[in-house]
Amino acid sequence: MSRQATISREVSYEGVGLHSGESCKVRLCPAEPNTGICFVRSDLPDSPEIPVRPECAVYDSKFGRRTILRQGEAEVHTVEHLLAAVYGVEIDNLRIELDAQEPGEPGDGSAAPYVKLLKKAGRKEQPSERHYFTIPHPVHFNQGSAELIALPHNGLKISFTVEYDSQVIGTQYATFDVVPEIFAEQIAPARTFVLERDVKQLQEAGMIRGGSLDNAILVKENGVANKEGLRFKNEFVRHKILDLLGDLTLLGRPLRGHILAWRSGHESHVEFIKELAVAERKAAGFDLPPAPDGKDHFWDIHAISQIMPHRYPMLLVDRIIELTDDTVVGIKNVTINEPFFVGHFPGHPIMPAVLIIEAMAQTGGVLLLSKMERPKEKLVYFMGIDRAKFRRPVLPGDQVRFELKLIKLKGRVCKMSGKAFVQDQLVAEAELLSTVVDR
Repeated sequence: MSRQATISREVSYEGVGLHSGESCKVRLCPAEPNTGICFVRSDLPDSPEIPVRPECAVYDSKFGRRTILRQGEAEVHTVEHLLAAVYGVEIDNLRIELDAQEPGEPGDGSAAPYVKLLKKAGRKEQPSERHYFTIPHPVHFNQGSAELIALPHNGLKISFTVEYDSQVIGTQYATFDVVPEIFAEQIAPARTFVLERDVKQLQEAGMIRGGSLDNAILVKENGVANKEGLRFKNEFVRHKILDLLGDLTLLGRPLRGHILAWRSGHESHVEFIKELAVAERKAAGFDLPPAPDGKDHFWDIHAISQIMPHRYPMLLVDRIIELTDDTVVGIKNVTINEPFFVGHFPGHPIMPAVLIIEAMAQTGGVLLLSKMERPKEKLVYFMGIDRAKFRRPVLPGDQVRFELKLIKLKGRVCKMSGKAFVQDQLVAEAELLSTVVDR
Protein backbone atom coordinates (compact mmCIF):
# COMPACT_ATOMS: atom_id res chain seq x y z
CA MET A 1 0.00 0.00 0.00
CA SER A 2 1.42 3.37 -1.03
CA ARG A 3 1.05 6.26 1.40
CA GLN A 4 0.60 9.95 0.69
CA ALA A 5 3.47 12.31 1.47
CA THR A 6 4.19 15.96 2.14
CA ILE A 7 7.42 17.80 2.97
CA SER A 8 8.88 17.60 6.46
CA ARG A 9 9.47 21.32 6.87
CA GLU A 10 8.91 24.64 5.14
CA VAL A 11 11.46 25.87 2.59
CA SER A 12 11.55 29.01 0.46
CA TYR A 13 13.33 30.63 -2.45
CA GLU A 14 13.23 33.79 -4.54
CA GLY A 15 13.37 33.70 -8.32
CA VAL A 16 12.63 35.68 -11.46
CA GLY A 17 9.69 34.76 -13.69
CA LEU A 18 10.83 33.35 -17.04
CA HIS A 19 8.16 35.28 -18.94
CA SER A 20 7.24 38.16 -16.62
CA GLY A 21 10.79 39.02 -15.55
CA GLU A 22 9.38 39.88 -12.12
CA SER A 23 10.86 38.75 -8.82
CA CYS A 24 8.77 36.34 -6.73
CA LYS A 25 9.18 34.92 -3.23
CA VAL A 26 7.93 31.36 -2.89
CA ARG A 27 7.26 29.33 0.27
CA LEU A 28 6.73 25.58 0.07
CA CYS A 29 4.77 24.43 3.12
CA PRO A 30 3.64 21.03 4.42
CA ALA A 31 -0.04 20.22 3.89
CA GLU A 32 -2.54 17.82 5.48
CA PRO A 33 -3.43 14.46 3.88
CA ASN A 34 -5.98 14.54 1.02
CA THR A 35 -5.51 18.29 0.47
CA GLY A 36 -3.43 17.89 -2.70
CA ILE A 37 -1.23 20.61 -4.16
CA CYS A 38 -2.47 24.17 -3.85
CA PHE A 39 -1.04 27.56 -4.86
CA VAL A 40 -1.78 30.55 -2.63
CA ARG A 41 -1.47 34.11 -3.99
CA SER A 42 -0.33 35.89 -0.82
CA ASP A 43 -0.05 39.18 -2.73
CA LEU A 44 -3.79 39.34 -3.47
CA PRO A 45 -6.62 40.32 -1.08
CA ASP A 46 -7.73 37.39 1.11
CA SER A 47 -4.85 35.26 -0.26
CA PRO A 48 -6.96 33.21 -2.74
CA GLU A 49 -6.13 29.52 -3.18
CA ILE A 50 -5.75 27.86 -6.57
CA PRO A 51 -5.89 24.05 -6.38
CA VAL A 52 -4.01 21.90 -8.87
CA ARG A 53 -6.95 20.21 -10.59
CA PRO A 54 -8.15 19.69 -14.17
CA GLU A 55 -10.94 22.26 -13.85
CA CYS A 56 -8.41 24.97 -12.94
CA ALA A 57 -6.06 24.24 -15.85
CA VAL A 58 -5.97 26.90 -18.56
CA TYR A 59 -4.02 27.59 -21.73
CA ASP A 60 -4.28 31.20 -22.87
CA SER A 61 -2.90 31.89 -26.36
CA LYS A 62 -2.24 35.56 -25.58
CA PHE A 63 0.39 34.42 -23.06
CA GLY A 64 1.64 31.24 -24.75
CA ARG A 65 4.43 28.77 -23.96
CA ARG A 66 3.27 28.17 -20.40
CA THR A 67 0.64 26.41 -18.32
CA ILE A 68 -1.77 28.51 -16.27
CA LEU A 69 -3.96 27.66 -13.29
CA ARG A 70 -6.98 29.87 -12.61
CA GLN A 71 -9.54 29.98 -9.80
CA GLY A 72 -11.92 32.93 -9.98
CA GLU A 73 -9.84 36.03 -10.65
CA ALA A 74 -6.61 34.53 -9.28
CA GLU A 75 -4.01 32.96 -11.57
CA VAL A 76 -0.56 31.42 -11.46
CA HIS A 77 1.57 31.09 -14.60
CA THR A 78 4.46 28.88 -15.76
CA VAL A 79 4.02 26.29 -13.02
CA GLU A 80 5.07 23.23 -15.03
CA HIS A 81 8.72 22.97 -13.89
CA LEU A 82 7.87 23.27 -10.20
CA LEU A 83 4.97 20.82 -10.49
CA ALA A 84 7.12 18.32 -12.39
CA ALA A 85 9.61 18.35 -9.50
CA VAL A 86 6.83 17.91 -6.94
CA TYR A 87 5.55 14.92 -8.89
CA GLY A 88 9.02 13.53 -9.50
CA VAL A 89 9.89 13.33 -5.78
CA GLU A 90 6.42 11.92 -5.00
CA ILE A 91 4.90 14.72 -2.94
CA ASP A 92 1.09 14.51 -2.80
CA ASN A 93 0.14 17.35 -0.46
CA LEU A 94 1.82 20.75 -0.64
CA ARG A 95 0.92 24.39 -0.07
CA ILE A 96 2.81 26.77 -2.39
CA GLU A 97 2.60 30.40 -1.30
CA LEU A 98 3.84 33.06 -3.73
CA ASP A 99 3.72 36.87 -3.88
CA ALA A 100 3.50 37.22 -7.68
CA GLN A 101 1.71 35.62 -10.61
CA GLU A 102 4.69 33.58 -11.81
CA PRO A 103 6.67 31.51 -9.28
CA GLY A 104 9.97 32.26 -10.95
CA GLU A 105 13.00 30.12 -11.69
CA PRO A 106 15.33 29.41 -8.76
CA GLY A 107 18.07 28.19 -11.09
CA ASP A 108 18.86 27.07 -14.61
CA GLY A 109 15.54 26.55 -16.40
CA SER A 110 15.29 22.89 -15.46
CA ALA A 111 13.54 21.12 -12.56
CA ALA A 112 16.82 20.14 -10.85
CA PRO A 113 16.94 23.19 -8.50
CA TYR A 114 13.37 22.44 -7.39
CA VAL A 115 14.30 18.81 -6.70
CA LYS A 116 17.26 19.96 -4.61
CA LEU A 117 14.98 22.32 -2.65
CA LEU A 118 12.36 19.62 -2.03
CA LYS A 119 14.98 17.13 -0.91
CA LYS A 120 16.27 19.76 1.52
CA ALA A 121 12.73 20.04 2.91
CA GLY A 122 12.55 16.26 3.33
CA ARG A 123 9.76 13.86 2.43
CA LYS A 124 7.30 12.88 5.15
CA GLU A 125 4.93 9.96 4.66
CA GLN A 126 1.38 10.43 5.88
CA PRO A 127 -1.16 7.86 7.16
CA SER A 128 -3.59 8.23 4.23
CA GLU A 129 -3.43 5.92 1.25
CA ARG A 130 -2.45 7.40 -2.13
CA HIS A 131 -5.28 7.78 -4.63
CA TYR A 132 -4.14 7.21 -8.20
CA PHE A 133 -5.56 8.50 -11.44
CA THR A 134 -5.76 5.37 -13.57
CA ILE A 135 -6.21 5.18 -17.34
CA PRO A 136 -9.41 3.12 -17.80
CA HIS A 137 -8.92 2.41 -21.51
CA PRO A 138 -6.87 3.78 -24.42
CA VAL A 139 -7.50 7.51 -24.92
CA HIS A 140 -6.42 9.11 -28.22
CA PHE A 141 -6.17 12.89 -28.61
CA ASN A 142 -5.26 15.06 -31.62
CA GLN A 143 -4.86 18.82 -31.83
CA GLY A 144 -3.23 20.21 -34.96
CA SER A 145 0.11 18.47 -35.38
CA ALA A 146 0.11 17.28 -31.77
CA GLU A 147 -0.96 13.76 -30.87
CA LEU A 148 -1.22 12.09 -27.47
CA ILE A 149 -2.25 8.59 -26.44
CA ALA A 150 -2.86 7.27 -22.93
CA LEU A 151 -2.70 3.53 -22.31
CA PRO A 152 -3.37 1.52 -19.12
CA HIS A 153 -0.12 0.75 -17.32
CA ASN A 154 0.90 -0.28 -13.80
CA GLY A 155 3.14 2.73 -13.12
CA LEU A 156 3.93 5.88 -15.08
CA LYS A 157 5.75 5.67 -18.39
CA ILE A 158 6.22 8.57 -20.81
CA SER A 159 7.37 8.23 -24.43
CA PHE A 160 7.87 11.44 -26.38
CA THR A 161 8.85 12.38 -29.94
CA VAL A 162 9.77 15.93 -31.02
CA GLU A 163 10.26 17.17 -34.56
CA TYR A 164 11.80 20.61 -35.15
CA ASP A 165 12.88 22.37 -38.34
CA SER A 166 16.33 22.74 -36.82
CA GLN A 167 19.45 20.74 -37.63
CA VAL A 168 20.47 21.03 -33.98
CA ILE A 169 17.25 19.44 -32.67
CA GLY A 170 15.69 17.61 -35.60
CA THR A 171 13.72 14.51 -34.55
CA GLN A 172 14.36 13.17 -31.05
CA TYR A 173 12.72 10.36 -29.10
CA ALA A 174 12.98 9.25 -25.47
CA THR A 175 11.03 7.01 -23.13
CA PHE A 176 11.25 6.69 -19.35
CA ASP A 177 9.58 4.83 -16.54
CA VAL A 178 9.09 7.76 -14.18
CA VAL A 179 10.31 6.90 -10.69
CA PRO A 180 12.10 9.31 -8.32
CA GLU A 181 15.66 8.14 -9.09
CA ILE A 182 15.21 8.24 -12.88
CA PHE A 183 13.40 11.57 -12.70
CA ALA A 184 16.12 13.22 -10.60
CA GLU A 185 19.00 11.94 -12.75
CA GLN A 186 17.60 11.71 -16.29
CA ILE A 187 14.71 14.18 -16.61
CA ALA A 188 14.93 16.97 -14.02
CA PRO A 189 18.30 18.40 -15.26
CA ALA A 190 16.95 18.97 -18.83
CA ARG A 191 16.60 22.73 -19.47
CA THR A 192 13.99 24.72 -21.32
CA PHE A 193 15.05 25.98 -24.75
CA VAL A 194 14.24 28.53 -27.45
CA LEU A 195 15.23 28.84 -31.10
CA GLU A 196 17.25 31.99 -31.80
CA ARG A 197 15.01 32.83 -34.75
CA ASP A 198 11.98 32.99 -32.42
CA VAL A 199 13.48 35.25 -29.74
CA LYS A 200 12.58 38.62 -31.23
CA GLN A 201 8.96 37.60 -31.91
CA LEU A 202 8.55 36.29 -28.36
CA GLN A 203 10.03 39.44 -26.85
CA GLU A 204 7.71 41.63 -28.93
CA ALA A 205 4.78 39.54 -27.60
CA GLY A 206 5.84 40.36 -24.02
CA MET A 207 7.26 36.89 -23.28
CA ILE A 208 10.66 35.57 -22.03
CA ARG A 209 11.38 38.87 -20.25
CA GLY A 210 13.26 36.94 -17.58
CA GLY A 211 15.01 34.62 -20.03
CA SER A 212 18.79 34.43 -20.33
CA LEU A 213 21.56 31.94 -21.04
CA ASP A 214 21.50 31.20 -17.31
CA ASN A 215 17.97 29.72 -17.42
CA ALA A 216 17.45 28.51 -21.00
CA ILE A 217 19.23 26.90 -23.92
CA LEU A 218 19.52 29.24 -26.93
CA VAL A 219 19.46 27.14 -30.10
CA LYS A 220 21.40 28.70 -32.98
CA GLU A 221 21.61 27.41 -36.54
CA ASN A 222 24.68 25.27 -35.98
CA GLY A 223 24.72 24.69 -32.23
CA VAL A 224 23.80 26.18 -28.88
CA ALA A 225 24.97 29.52 -27.48
CA ASN A 226 25.42 28.21 -23.91
CA LYS A 227 29.07 27.69 -22.92
CA GLU A 228 28.12 24.57 -20.96
CA GLY A 229 26.75 22.95 -24.09
CA LEU A 230 24.12 20.23 -23.76
CA ARG A 231 23.74 18.06 -20.66
CA PHE A 232 22.29 15.21 -22.73
CA LYS A 233 22.51 14.54 -26.44
CA ASN A 234 18.69 14.53 -26.50
CA GLU A 235 18.19 17.19 -23.83
CA PHE A 236 15.40 18.84 -25.86
CA VAL A 237 13.04 15.87 -25.83
CA ARG A 238 13.89 15.20 -22.18
CA HIS A 239 12.75 18.70 -21.31
CA LYS A 240 9.51 18.14 -23.25
CA ILE A 241 8.96 15.06 -21.08
CA LEU A 242 9.56 17.26 -18.03
CA ASP A 243 6.96 19.76 -19.28
CA LEU A 244 4.44 16.99 -19.95
CA LEU A 245 5.01 15.52 -16.50
CA GLY A 246 4.36 18.93 -14.91
CA ASP A 247 1.17 19.29 -16.91
CA LEU A 248 -0.01 15.77 -15.98
CA THR A 249 0.22 16.85 -12.35
CA LEU A 250 -2.85 18.98 -13.09
CA LEU A 251 -4.90 15.77 -12.94
CA GLY A 252 -4.79 16.26 -9.17
CA ARG A 253 -3.57 12.74 -8.38
CA PRO A 254 -0.50 10.67 -9.32
CA LEU A 255 -1.05 9.00 -12.67
CA ARG A 256 -0.82 5.34 -13.57
CA GLY A 257 -0.57 4.93 -17.30
CA HIS A 258 1.67 5.01 -20.37
CA ILE A 259 1.57 8.36 -22.17
CA LEU A 260 2.82 8.57 -25.75
CA ALA A 261 3.25 12.08 -27.17
CA TRP A 262 4.19 13.46 -30.58
CA ARG A 263 4.97 17.16 -31.16
CA SER A 264 2.77 18.23 -28.22
CA GLY A 265 2.99 21.32 -26.02
CA HIS A 266 1.22 23.02 -23.14
CA GLU A 267 -1.93 23.85 -25.13
CA SER A 268 -2.53 20.24 -26.20
CA HIS A 269 -1.50 18.95 -22.77
CA VAL A 270 -4.18 21.00 -21.00
CA GLU A 271 -6.89 19.74 -23.36
CA PHE A 272 -5.56 16.20 -23.07
CA ILE A 273 -5.77 16.08 -19.26
CA LYS A 274 -9.37 17.27 -19.47
CA GLU A 275 -10.09 14.42 -21.89
CA LEU A 276 -8.50 12.00 -19.43
CA ALA A 277 -10.61 13.36 -16.57
CA VAL A 278 -13.79 12.85 -18.63
CA ALA A 279 -12.71 9.33 -19.62
CA GLU A 280 -12.10 8.35 -15.99
CA ARG A 281 -15.48 9.64 -14.86
CA LYS A 282 -17.29 7.87 -17.69
CA ALA A 283 -15.53 4.59 -16.94
CA ALA A 284 -16.54 4.91 -13.29
CA GLY A 285 -20.16 5.56 -14.22
CA PHE A 286 -19.86 9.24 -13.39
CA ASP A 287 -20.70 10.72 -16.77
CA LEU A 288 -22.04 14.24 -16.22
CA PRO A 289 -24.48 15.34 -18.92
CA PRO A 290 -24.15 18.94 -20.16
CA ALA A 291 -26.42 21.62 -18.73
CA PRO A 292 -28.89 23.35 -21.07
CA ASP A 293 -26.61 26.39 -21.47
CA GLY A 294 -23.71 24.16 -22.46
CA LYS A 295 -21.37 25.84 -19.98
CA ASP A 296 -21.65 23.89 -16.76
CA HIS A 297 -22.24 20.24 -15.90
CA PHE A 298 -24.62 18.50 -13.56
CA TRP A 299 -26.15 15.15 -12.75
CA ASP A 300 -29.89 15.07 -13.18
CA ILE A 301 -32.09 12.61 -11.29
CA HIS A 302 -31.63 9.93 -13.96
CA ALA A 303 -27.84 10.05 -13.63
CA ILE A 304 -28.06 10.03 -9.82
CA SER A 305 -30.36 6.99 -9.90
CA GLN A 306 -27.75 5.02 -11.85
CA ILE A 307 -25.28 5.34 -8.96
CA MET A 308 -27.30 5.78 -5.78
CA PRO A 309 -29.40 2.80 -4.60
CA HIS A 310 -32.04 4.96 -2.90
CA ARG A 311 -35.55 5.23 -4.33
CA TYR A 312 -38.83 6.96 -3.40
CA PRO A 313 -39.41 8.12 -0.77
CA MET A 314 -35.78 8.05 0.40
CA LEU A 315 -33.90 9.50 -2.58
CA LEU A 316 -33.38 13.02 -1.27
CA VAL A 317 -31.03 14.58 -3.86
CA ASP A 318 -32.45 16.00 -7.10
CA ARG A 319 -29.28 17.23 -8.78
CA ILE A 320 -25.50 17.33 -8.42
CA ILE A 321 -24.20 20.66 -9.71
CA GLU A 322 -20.52 20.38 -8.78
CA LEU A 323 -18.12 17.49 -8.23
CA THR A 324 -14.37 17.86 -7.76
CA ASP A 325 -11.70 15.71 -6.14
CA ASP A 326 -12.69 16.75 -2.62
CA THR A 327 -15.99 18.68 -2.85
CA VAL A 328 -19.55 18.04 -3.98
CA VAL A 329 -22.59 20.30 -4.23
CA GLY A 330 -26.12 18.90 -4.46
CA ILE A 331 -29.65 20.31 -4.68
CA LYS A 332 -32.88 19.16 -3.00
CA ASN A 333 -36.14 20.83 -4.01
CA VAL A 334 -38.61 20.64 -1.13
CA THR A 335 -42.31 20.53 -2.09
CA ILE A 336 -45.53 20.24 -0.10
CA ASN A 337 -45.99 16.80 -1.72
CA GLU A 338 -43.14 15.27 0.33
CA PRO A 339 -44.62 12.27 2.20
CA PHE A 340 -43.10 13.30 5.54
CA PHE A 341 -45.16 16.54 5.63
CA VAL A 342 -48.28 14.45 6.30
CA GLY A 343 -47.15 13.88 9.86
CA HIS A 344 -44.42 16.50 10.39
CA PHE A 345 -46.35 18.55 11.25
CA PRO A 346 -50.04 18.78 10.18
CA GLY A 347 -50.83 22.45 9.63
CA HIS A 348 -47.19 23.44 10.20
CA PRO A 349 -45.02 21.50 7.68
CA ILE A 350 -41.29 21.38 8.50
CA MET A 351 -38.70 19.09 6.91
CA PRO A 352 -37.41 16.73 9.65
CA ALA A 353 -33.88 17.55 10.75
CA VAL A 354 -32.88 13.91 10.42
CA LEU A 355 -33.86 13.97 6.73
CA ILE A 356 -31.82 17.13 6.15
CA ILE A 357 -28.83 15.18 7.47
CA GLU A 358 -29.78 12.17 5.35
CA ALA A 359 -29.94 14.32 2.20
CA MET A 360 -26.57 15.83 3.14
CA ALA A 361 -25.12 12.33 3.59
CA GLN A 362 -26.49 11.17 0.22
CA THR A 363 -24.82 14.13 -1.47
CA GLY A 364 -21.56 13.23 0.24
CA GLY A 365 -22.05 9.62 -0.85
CA VAL A 366 -21.73 10.71 -4.47
CA LEU A 367 -18.30 12.17 -3.72
CA LEU A 368 -17.20 9.05 -1.84
CA LEU A 369 -18.38 6.71 -4.59
CA SER A 370 -16.60 8.81 -7.20
CA LYS A 371 -13.29 7.72 -5.61
CA MET A 372 -14.09 4.01 -5.77
CA GLU A 373 -13.52 1.54 -8.58
CA ARG A 374 -16.80 0.04 -9.90
CA PRO A 375 -19.02 2.39 -7.85
CA LYS A 376 -22.22 0.75 -9.13
CA GLU A 377 -21.22 -2.33 -7.11
CA LYS A 378 -20.86 -0.35 -3.84
CA LEU A 379 -23.06 1.06 -1.07
CA VAL A 380 -22.33 3.93 1.31
CA TYR A 381 -23.11 3.30 4.97
CA PHE A 382 -23.62 6.20 7.36
CA MET A 383 -21.40 5.67 10.45
CA GLY A 384 -21.64 8.79 12.59
CA ILE A 385 -22.55 12.45 13.03
CA ASP A 386 -20.60 15.11 14.90
CA ARG A 387 -21.24 18.79 15.58
CA ALA A 388 -24.72 18.79 14.02
CA LYS A 389 -26.48 22.15 14.27
CA PHE A 390 -29.79 23.33 12.81
CA ARG A 391 -30.12 27.05 12.25
CA ARG A 392 -33.62 27.47 10.81
CA PRO A 393 -36.51 25.31 9.56
CA VAL A 394 -36.71 24.05 5.98
CA LEU A 395 -40.19 24.65 4.57
CA PRO A 396 -42.17 23.64 1.47
CA GLY A 397 -40.96 25.66 -1.51
CA ASP A 398 -37.36 25.86 -0.27
CA GLN A 399 -34.45 24.73 -2.43
CA VAL A 400 -31.71 23.31 -0.20
CA ARG A 401 -28.11 23.42 -1.42
CA PHE A 402 -25.78 20.91 0.21
CA GLU A 403 -22.05 21.66 0.15
CA LEU A 404 -19.69 18.94 1.37
CA LYS A 405 -15.92 18.86 1.62
CA LEU A 406 -13.72 15.85 2.22
CA ILE A 407 -11.77 16.12 5.48
CA LYS A 408 -10.17 12.69 5.65
CA LEU A 409 -10.23 9.52 3.56
CA LYS A 410 -8.57 6.33 4.79
CA GLY A 411 -9.29 3.23 2.80
CA ARG A 412 -13.06 3.07 2.48
CA VAL A 413 -13.82 5.27 5.49
CA CYS A 414 -14.20 9.01 5.08
CA LYS A 415 -15.03 12.08 7.10
CA MET A 416 -16.72 15.09 5.51
CA SER A 417 -17.89 18.48 6.65
CA GLY A 418 -21.30 19.43 5.33
CA LYS A 419 -23.41 22.57 5.19
CA ALA A 420 -26.96 23.12 3.98
CA PHE A 421 -28.15 26.46 2.63
CA VAL A 422 -31.47 27.92 1.54
CA GLN A 423 -30.48 30.72 -0.80
CA ASP A 424 -27.43 32.08 1.05
CA GLN A 425 -28.70 31.35 4.55
CA LEU A 426 -27.10 28.49 6.49
CA VAL A 427 -29.82 26.14 7.73
CA ALA A 428 -27.79 23.16 8.98
CA GLU A 429 -24.24 21.85 9.33
CA ALA A 430 -22.55 18.67 10.50
CA GLU A 431 -19.51 16.44 10.23
CA LEU A 432 -20.34 13.04 8.74
CA LEU A 433 -18.53 9.71 8.96
CA SER A 434 -19.26 7.13 6.24
CA THR A 435 -17.86 3.92 4.80
CA VAL A 436 -18.19 2.01 1.52
CA VAL A 437 -19.22 -1.66 1.42
CA ASP A 438 -19.90 -4.09 -1.42
CA ARG A 439 -23.54 -4.42 -2.48
